[in-house]
Amino acid sequence: MAERPRIARSALVIVAAAIALVGCRESGAARATTGRTSSATRATPNVDSARHDTTPPVAHVPRPDTLRGLYVNRWAALGDRMWRLVDVAKRTEVNALVIDVKDDRGFVLYPSRVPLAHAIGADTNRPMSPKRLRAILDTLRANGIFPIARIVVAKDPLLASRKLEWAIKRKSDLQPWLDKNGRPWLDASQRGIWQYAADLAREAYDLGFSEVQFDYVRFPDEDRIIHEAVFPLANGRTRAQIIRDQLGYTRGLLASANVPMTIDVFGLTATDTTDMGIGQKWEMFVDRADVVLPMVYPSHFAPGTYGVANPNAHPYTMIDRAIKDMKRRSSSIAHAARIVPWYQDFTLGPPHYEAEHVRAQIRAGYDNGVPSWVLWNPGSRYHEDALAPARGG
Repeated sequence: MAERPRIARSALVIVAAAIALVGCRESGAARATTGRTSSATRATPNVDSARHDTTPPVAHVPRPDTLRGLYVNRWAALGDRMWRLVDVAKRTEVNALVIDVKDDRGFVLYPSRVPLAHAIGADTNRPMSPKRLRAILDTLRANGIFPIARIVVAKDPLLASRKLEWAIKRKSDLQPWLDKNGRPWLDASQRGIWQYAADLAREAYDLGFSEVQFDYVRFPDEDRIIHEAVFPLANGRTRAQIIRDQLGYTRGLLASANVPMTIDVFGLTATDTTDMGIGQKWEMFVDRADVVLPMVYPSHFAPGTYGVANPNAHPYTMIDRAIKDMKRRSSSIAHAARIVPWYQDFTLGPPHYEAEHVRAQIRAGYDNGVPSWVLWNPGSRYHEDALAPARGG
């Protein structure tokens, strides 16, 4: 689309509503059963602080040429569901698990040696024991299951409340700006939050995660922030340029450790030619990561998108059109990232999603030459009958 249509803004409204309804990327989502949508002065990364010295170097699981994964929320990782999901991966085509290492409340999955995480108590909320973490990662490696560490960046109310200088500020009184849920956000212009994310990423890689996936690499998706908040470090840059700069900075921090870096982005970035007010514009982030994972959930597209009255009821069509847009827009970008879409395995509005709807999304990707995918369900409960059996099984 040459210009941003009015439908794009309504689509953002739907996304916001969808996130509220299904608990997408919210603390409640981790316990839900259905639905979904990182110092101002650069510090030298303290490698020792982000390394578990008692753990010998580990052999990382090689990245599959074709990646097919499932999201594992914090609560699933801490409980018995972790082992059930490992079993699903052993029996089906699934060969990767995306595990919450830092969630959107700011909590780290396990005891961390990153000084900032320790200082703010990010690893004190029922942390996974090192023994259990080792058992999980060893099991994944033994079975050739690719472990990915999901780390939320800008949506971190814990860090924002502990380091107020990094929080988004209101213009009126320079107090922390609060989102619709009453929570502060980190200002993505602040380098310190990206340094923190990189430190956590290096720690996760040292422990045995084979890849790092950064989520919430953006500004809040609320229009009112435009007239309510101030961003003193923008220095005339657009939000899309800020996100591009910060992704480049973070990738540079991880390059010396050879940590593969991937990013989650709004699915609407494939169809909207603006940054949607959140700083995510396809052409400005697609060459800033090894893999880009757009959240192309059919339920999150506005009615009328691509001429479809009810996008949720037409999963094949929505994924087919969105991936065509992604590939077209990436074609002229040097060093564009690989595309691995997030697909919907939850219900949000009619129809009720079953295995057939999940397979329709997967098939649309295949038909467009995109064989890799990851499924999202906030409760980490999936339609196993949508998954092909393991090769040779």
